[in-house]
Amino acid sequence: MENKRNELSEKLLYAPKNGYDRLSAEEEKAMNAYCEDYKRFLDRGKTERLCVDYCIELAEARGFRAYEKGMKLTAGDKVYVNNRGKGIMLAVIGTEDLSHGANIGAAHTDAPRLDLKPRPLYEDAELTYFKTHHYGGIRKYQWVTVPLELHGVVVLSSGESVDVHIGGEADDPQFIINDLLPHLGREQGKKPLNEAIPSESLNILIGSKPLAGEECSDRFKLGVLQLLNGKYGITEEDLISAELEAVPAGKARDVGFDRSFITSYGHDDRVCAYAELAGIFAAERPKKTAVCIFADKEEIGSEGVSGMQSQAFDKFMGDLCEMQGVSLSECFAHSFCVSADVTAAYDPNFADVYDKRNAAFVNYGVGLCKYTGAGGKSGASDASAEVVGKLRGLLNDNGVFWQMAELGKTDAGGGGTVAQYMAKRNIDTIDAGVPVLSMHAPYETVAKLDCYMTYKCMKTVFEKA
Repeated sequence: MENKRNELSEKLLYAPKNGYDRLSAEEEKAMNAYCEDYKRFLDRGKTERLCVDYCIELAEARGFRAYEKGMKLTAGDKVYVNNRGKGIMLAVIGTEDLSHGANIGAAHTDAPRLDLKPRPLYEDAELTYFKTHHYGGIRKYQWVTVPLELHGVVVLSSGESVDVHIGGEADDPQFIINDLLPHLGREQGKKPLNEAIPSESLNILIGSKPLAGEECSDRFKLGVLQLLNGKYGITEEDLISAELEAVPAGKARDVGFDRSFITSYGHDDRVCAYAELAGIFAAERPKKTAVCIFADKEEIGSEGVSGMQSQAFDKFMGDLCEMQGVSLSECFAHSFCVSADVTAAYDPNFADVYDKRNAAFVNYGVGLCKYTGAGGKSGASDASAEVVGKLRGLLNDNGVFWQMAELGKTDAGGGGTVAQYMAKRNIDTIDAGVPVLSMHAPYETVAKLDCYMTYKCMKTVFEKA
């Protein structure tokens, strides 16, 4: 009787297992090698622009060419389009034409950060600061007293573009936002977390040395400008036509005695973007054209010319379709998309905001999300049963560890991805990605096993969906 009950349980019950109980020694070795490559991607890709630059470097080394309209392409050819240096799309042409659709992975490489305001530079009490405007959803109290790097581009009055990268090298200066000392923080400590650090106090300390031999006003501000002008040719007015981003300093690091985690800035969503990239690199002669997208602006609604709501993706796919005499609408109608974005990992320290039965756990594999959104699924594309079943079957058939996930309890909050914008194009779409601890914090944490299984998921989709 007991054996029969066990057989029935195995046959009928859904019982997810920790990935390490199923992972072979050979796969663990491959997982660790993959994660070392991923850490290099994180260190090289501190901003969306730097992600694009490194992606092109890696892609060209693997035979991808910059796409030009009118290029003659055949099965197996590899091309990419650089969207204004802030987004990129790559494709491997399939053996079937695009009337059969494409297999698409759509991730984003922008991450929550502090942007400089258009007129950021000021001095007060003989200290010099940059004023910031936070980008995306952050918990402001987490960003004080964290060492920061500065990356971006400044367009000078001459029209020349100057790249600025300060804080990433061992001998570079870094930057900081001050916090109030606890001795004077009694009233601050009474405020809710979201109010204790106002947005307008997120001012980056950048100097205190005045312009030598001058008694003019703004001499501390001039001291900084003299340095910027000497190295980059920048004047204060040039900062108006600049995109400078302050991001947490430091490299991706292993976490834990067993090194089973990686902590870094920008896992959301570079952990899924890199899984897509590695997946399309590894895909062997796909039947359907495989497409990898690094989109920008997801953290602020996917707007703008480099966001997933722009027509840049439609233009690229339209060009490929036109080359094959296929309509874009027909291609989209037969396409399949994984919106590769992270999900919330269950954290027992904050258990009250999770529905434990429907939460993603670290080391259980890639998290599939039928819907995101908020409350009553507001802002979600809500994948159909057929779409969920298709991906579930693919992963089961190809040895990919996966789990189903929601982004916390129904009334606890919510979130969104690019899935809804792909679905609006009449593309069957589902979210899938890595569970993340401390999402949107300056340093987020992910499990190596989940990173690797997300890569295997994307490779499987590109090859076999």
